[in-house]
Amino acid sequence: MSAVLHSIAGSRSFRVNWLLHELGEAVEIVPYQIMDGSLQQPAFKAMSPARRVPALEIDGRVLYESGAIVQYLCETREGHDLKPEVGSEERADWLQWMHYAETIAAGIQNLNMQHLFLPKDWMKSPTVMGIETKRLAIALKAVEGALGDGRQFLLASGFSAADVMMGFTLESASRYVRFDGYPLTTAYLRRIEARPAYQAAQAAEGVQQFYTQDFYDLLEQGA
Repeated sequence: MSAVLHSIAGSRSFRVNWLLHELGEAVEIVPYQIMDGSLQQPAFKAMSPARRVPALEIDGRVLYESGAIVQYLCETREGHDLKPEVGSEERADWLQWMHYAETIAAGIQNLNMQHLFLPKDWMKSPTVMGIETKRLAIALKAVEGALGDGRQFLLASGFSAADVMMGFTLESASRYVRFDGYPLTTAYLRRIEARPAYQAAQAAEGVQQFYTQDFYDLLEQGA
């Protein structure tokens, strides 16, 4: 039986969609819209207590946290090299990058709220935008540094689920921080986007629903 992924195109559910494609697992995608109230329906609330995507029906249960789903899939599926084994040299690095992607994503979430979801400019805070953009730019330096020894991916051994977590996050980060000062990260993101599973997941999911601009500048004070 196929996994069932409850998803909004362009959300963190893309990580799960992409990883399932990397694993060669069949998935049925149930699409939702951001603002149409579908996430507030009783059937969805029963699956996701925070009323957010993703929610993944798999193995007779429902999982609803993208990072946990990625790790669960890596640990319950065989025949892949998307995670280092427990006790291996790279295991700690793998776990750290998995969760560091969420550190970066937290800043993006705050910027999304300011730029995308507050409907009037007077509701938005140029100060908050500036602080969160600066914090995001600082956080991205760790990724640039990790790629500075000629690595193609975050781990020296090659592509892993940590890149699934980080790759989605970086695409969103590029909407708020110009990547001109992050050449290694830019090249890394291009390698990520060229992966067949990434492209297949995008085709299955459809056009992202969040961003209407390639880049969002800060509001001026008093705007």
